[in-house]
Amino acid sequence: MTDLTAAEAPGEWSLDDLADAYAYPRTDGPWLRANMVSTLDGAAQHDGRSQPISCESDMRIFGTLRGLADVVIAGAETVRQEGYRPARARDAFAARRAAAGQTPAPAVAVVSGSLDLDFSLPLFVSPLVPTLVLTGAGAPPDRIATARKAGAEVVIAGEGSRVDPARAVAELADRGHRRLLTEGGPRLLGQFVARDVLDELCLTVAPLLTAGDAQRIAGGPAVEVPKRFALDALLEEDGFLFSRYRRS
Repeated sequence: MTDLTAAEAPGEWSLDDLADAYAYPRTDGPWLRANMVSTLDGAAQHDGRSQPISCESDMRIFGTLRGLADVVIAGAETVRQEGYRPARARDAFAARRAAAGQTPAPAVAVVSGSLDLDFSLPLFVSPLVPTLVLTGAGAPPDRIATARKAGAEVVIAGEGSRVDPARAVAELADRGHRRLLTEGGPRLLGQFVARDVLDELCLTVAPLLTAGDAQRIAGGPAVEVPKRFALDALLEEDGFLFSRYRRS
C-alpha cells in the first residue's frame, strides 16, 4: 500500500495519506472494490442499517474510497434502507480527481431489475453527476421512461429482469468508469462474488456482538469453490480492524 504502518490509526492520517494508501492500482481494465463493515459475529447491519456498527475512522475511510472512485454501485434495497443521496464534491479530493480526469464527484449507479425506486428523490433529480440505473432488458418500459425523465441514465446490463454483475462492470467501464466501488448491500456483493468480478474487499470489523439474524456482508447462493483473497493491509484503532484484501 504505502509506508504507513499499522501502528498509525486511520484517525491520525490526513485525507491525503488515506488517498495514497487506498489508491486504485494501475490496470488496463476496470477494478471493482467493495467496502463493507461487519460485527464480530458476522452482522453487516443493525436495525437494517450499517451506520450503527461503524465508527468515525471507518467513515473517514468510507469518504476516502468514495473520493477515489469513478462510480459507486449500490443495490436498490441498500439505496432505500440507507437513504442514499448524490455523492458530493469534496475539496480534499478536487485536485486529485481533476488530475485523473475524473468528474468532481463519483456517479452513483443503482442496480434494480424492477426499477421499484422513488425517482423524485435528490439522488435522481439533482445529483452533481447524473445517476445511473443498471437494469435488465425486461424492465418495465414505463419505469424506464420515468427514470429517464427524472434525469437518470438507464443502462441495460442483463436479460429479463435480472442484472448480470459481469455485464454491469463491463457497461460501466465502457462509459469510462474504471475505478468501481460497491457498497453493497449483501445480496449485490454476493452476486459480484459469484460471478468472480470482485477484485478487492475493504472490510472493517467492528468489536461488537449483535446476535440476531442480520445479513452477512455477502448473501445469495454459495459459490462452488471459495474465492481466495490475499491480505494486503491491516490497521487497528480502538478495537476496530480495517483490512484490505485483494484477489489472489
